[in-house]
Amino acid sequence: MNKPLVRNILGLFGWLILCFAASFLGAIGSLNAPTFYGQLMQPDWSPPTWVFGPVWTLLYTLMAIAAWQIWRNGGFKENKLALILFLVQLVLNALWSWIFFSWQMGGFAFFEIVALAGFIIATILAFYEKSRWASLLLVPYVLWVAFAAFLNFTLWTMNPEIL
Repeated sequence: MNKPLVRNILGLFGWLILCFAASFLGAIGSLNAPTFYGQLMQPDWSPPTWVFGPVWTLLYTLMAIAAWQIWRNGGFKENKLALILFLVQLVLNALWSWIFFSWQMGGFAFFEIVALAGFIIATILAFYEKSRWASLLLVPYVLWVAFAAFLNFTLWTMNPEIL
């Protein structure tokens, strides 16, 4: 095998591992999610709980592929801002589960998820300058986070005694 191919394959695995490590950290913060989420008054349009796992699995995979696309075209040296924005949004993503599910701070979680959406948009714009394809891979993610922010806000306002 040639070195560039091995480097690209290892790079893809590295980004997948990083994204799913963030997912795992968020999942730890969500251990009580089924019980806690079940106690909340829900809007009629709230998705069933089984939807979240498959959606997030797809989104984390797309995120990793997008970051890998940027990384493989110049690494951190040529894509520093884009990849830093990506890493910041990844941290904010993992943190949200802790704020909402573990610490049960609905208002703070809402403001945090709005910040997350802002960083995702900034990442999309930074990725767009390097690779339109990579930026497009993040569009489903920002749409889902916008939906999640609306759901977060609705749950917070419907359940002020809990959140």
